[in-house]
Amino acid sequence: MKQKTAQETWVVLQEDPHAVLVDVRTPEEWAQVGMPELGNIGRKLVALTWGAGSEAEFIHALEQAVPDKATPLFFICRSGVRSQKAATLAAQAGYQTLTNVADGFEDKHGPGTGWKACGLPVK
Repeated sequence: MKQKTAQETWVVLQEDPHAVLVDVRTPEEWAQVGMPELGNIGRKLVALTWGAGSEAEFIHALEQAVPDKATPLFFICRSGVRSQKAATLAAQAGYQTLTNVADGFEDKHGPGTGWKACGLPVK
């Protein structure tokens, strides 16, 4: 599985019209710290909480949101751990092009890391 930074992911999302960002954080996290904003590049964020239900429920929801398993998917969470697990499960379900956003939305491992700290669009 590929690993990319939030900044690298943003570049791909702008350049590849088929790429999809999947945010696996909780509704509480989305409400408290925000979500990636993709509207300015004509995209819609897929928001699916990892761990809220069974793995089968997660995959079913992912298949409803992104039925084409060849679609390039980028998984993001707070710091890259839950997103890695979600991407691994997606691979087991047959999704083919998967990337984990290793520094997540608000990585605490260093200054300037993570989607929000990089100054990428947030809503």
